[in-house]
Amino acid sequence: MVELEKEVLPLPPRYRFRDLLLGDWQSDDRVQVEFYVNENTFKERLKLFFIKNQRSSLRVRMFNFALKVLSCLLYIVRVLLDNPQEERRDCVGGVNCTKHNSSSSHPWSEFDWKLIIWVDRPLPLWALQVLVAFISFSETMLLVYLSYKGNVWEQVLRVPFILEMISTVPFMITVILPSFRNLFIPVFLNCWLAKHALENMINDLHRAIQRTHSAMFNQVVILISTLVCLMFTCICGIQHLERAGNNLTLFDSLYFCVVTFSTVGFGDVTPQIWPSQLLVVIMIFVALIVLPIQFEQLAFLWMERQKSGGNYSRYRAQTEKHVVLCVSCLKIDLLMDFLNEFFAHPRLQDYYVVILCPAEMDVQVRRVLHVPLWALRVIYLQGSALKDQDLMRAKMDDAEACFILSNRFEVDRIAADHQTILRAWAVKDFAPNCPLYVQILKPENKFHVKFADHVVCEEEFKYAMLALNCVCPGTSTLITLLIHSSRGQTAPQEAFKQRAGAFQALNREGGASSADQWHRTYRRCSANEVHHIRLEESKFFGEYQGKSFTFASFHAHKKFGVCLIGVRRLDTTNILLNPGPCHIMGASDICFYINISKEENSAFVRGQREPSWGGTGGNSRGVPQSIYHGLTRLPVHSIIASMGT
Repeated sequence: MVELEKEVLPLPPRYRFRDLLLGDWQSDDRVQVEFYVNENTFKERLKLFFIKNQRSSLRVRMFNFALKVLSCLLYIVRVLLDNPQEERRDCVGGVNCTKHNSSSSHPWSEFDWKLIIWVDRPLPLWALQVLVAFISFSETMLLVYLSYKGNVWEQVLRVPFILEMISTVPFMITVILPSFRNLFIPVFLNCWLAKHALENMINDLHRAIQRTHSAMFNQVVILISTLVCLMFTCICGIQHLERAGNNLTLFDSLYFCVVTFSTVGFGDVTPQIWPSQLLVVIMIFVALIVLPIQFEQLAFLWMERQKSGGNYSRYRAQTEKHVVLCVSCLKIDLLMDFLNEFFAHPRLQDYYVVILCPAEMDVQVRRVLHVPLWALRVIYLQGSALKDQDLMRAKMDDAEACFILSNRFEVDRIAADHQTILRAWAVKDFAPNCPLYVQILKPENKFHVKFADHVVCEEEFKYAMLALNCVCPGTSTLITLLIHSSRGQTAPQEAFKQRAGAFQALNREGGASSADQWHRTYRRCSANEVHHIRLEESKFFGEYQGKSFTFASFHAHKKFGVCLIGVRRLDTTNILLNPGPCHIMGASDICFYINISKEENSAFVRGQREPSWGGTGGNSRGVPQSIYHGLTRLPVHSIIASMGT
């Protein structure tokens, strides 16, 4: 039994990205177990390295992506080194090969096809491009061999395979036939292969680190990569085709594509020959078909994410304090009661409340959370406390506390308690160091959540109030008013002045709205709450050090209008309620009293015959003297516990 009651250690952290790439497991106690099937064959070993193994497959994807990006960069270098004007001067007979005779009936004679088919490629650049093409071709053929499952056409007719053959096979032909070394090869199409490799790399990465909430990220990456590939293809295609026309540079092509795709259309840069014009038409149609589909999928995922609430930021969880409220069904009255009571204490004003509820947010709750008072401090997440993914979204391990509330209006109260118990177990298993506050409906179920820091049983509390009412009528009303935060409505200030002196609460409002005396008294006293202060720091009870509890309680109420109800010794944790005349007040005693406001938030007004509480001089006008000695020393968890109970 002793071992079972020990605190369960948290699980080790998930695999880091650096460990996946470098395989640095020497400083880790974990043992990686890999199972092999037919590992004796050479094909199975290659398939294990290139496809099945997560770390090695991720490295292969990254290498493939870097290879495609390198080929695109080499193409840009070739374009920057190219000078089509020299090729124009080198035409047959020294005559300009480009003809701009618009009256010709043969469009083929308007430009020279040699400027499109042949380019100027330096020998070192050609050798580097051939090397990159050979590596890409070898890798592609190896993956086709490893992925072969009896149907070769399924592998050959794939779009990535066709693009790979278009951008690699011509380079290897130029090795055999040197006369084709300056043949134009559309290497810029490798950007689509780089996009495909990037998507596969991200999928392998998410599979390796076990990240499931990546649909939104994947869609954003796909959209951005699609836009980049469309722009890059259009820029490079127009620039190359216009070698026989306006001889546009890469920057001119970029400017034209941005102006065209943004529907601005200045018209200062336009393609002059029909092949480049045809390419622009094709790219516009492709963009009109592809981009709306991508945006629609992104908008759908965004709406679903907004409906579920998204995630609570890890940076905010580490820099700001927050608590998590777990409920099975969120009603507007439950939400308002919790928020009003939680933020009633000044220590909790900077806290965030993260609501974790499996049900979708209804209209009333949505309307309340849009109020500026709660919009910046309350975050709604649709999810279940039984799932580690949702607990991770709420950053439960970084929360200051977790409140698990039951549905009081549930018909089957035992089933509601069972759901609460399961949620409490899940939270305790996920975040064992997070303080847990649980509300239970039936007293026989308290045993299952005894590990929680605080457990409140509704029926037990209700029966206790009924029993106290039998002994002392009105006890339930007194406790209900004390545990609910309320400002109340006060009578005129003259009604609070005492004979020996008076104090004026800073949070009162003058005037009474009711003509009945009992209405004014009830509204004024409904704002009373229980406060505490050390006796040696108190102006209410400091002068009664060494006196009995009964003497201090009687004279404090007679002089200041406060009700002393209990004390707590410094060396104990038990609160003595009305200990009687046998208890002698000590300087280190914590005094618990009922009043509208704390003593620290009160100002004292001297009467005409009352000596000054502080300062010197005989100011008979009664200037308020502040006795504020700083914030209470009660820990934050104790404040949260008192609020939760």
